Amino acid sequence: MKVQLNVLGMSQYSQNINPQYQNSACGPTTVSVILNYHSHQQSTVKEVNELYKLLGGTRIGLFTWRLIKNLRKLLGPGWIVSRCTLSESLRELDAGRPVAMKFDKHFTFQWFAKPTFKYHWVPLIGYEIMDNELYLILHDNGGRNRDSQIRKVRYADNHKVLSFVKIKPR
Repeated sequence: MKVQLNVLGMSQYSQNINPQYQNSACGPTTVSVILNYHSHQQSTVKEVNELYKLLGGTRIGLFTWRLIKNLRKLLGPGWIVSRCTLSESLRELDAGRPVAMKFDKHFTFQWFAKPTFKYHWVPLIGYEIMDNELYLILHDNGGRNRDSQIRKVRYADNHKVLSFVKIKPR
């Protein structure tokens, strides 16, 4: 079984993103990608530099609680922004809505884990079950001189460091 949404990714290192923000712009970039996906249903989407400030981005990244609190304030009551479980995330994907997913080795105290990313927000755009194993499909938010790429990561290799935030219109 496979679900993959047609989501247009974006590199956090693109030229239109402030160079001072680029290393830690994965959270605002992820939010921008998800809001752009929903934009046909809702109002104007903020650009990444503006989201970086409005969401409370820092040099070490964007904390989950801060993303939720500030994005709720920014989007208003017409949107649901909240933490969710893996099961809820998969249901969101089944319903055609991407989810913000965060890899966080440091603040989950998983010092010896070897996840795909140590600390990184990405748009979760799908999943696939192969040989009874779950794989998550994501946009990686690019790299220096590289556009965002779609990647498939094994859930079992990353589950201890993952958290999910659903962002959807009511």
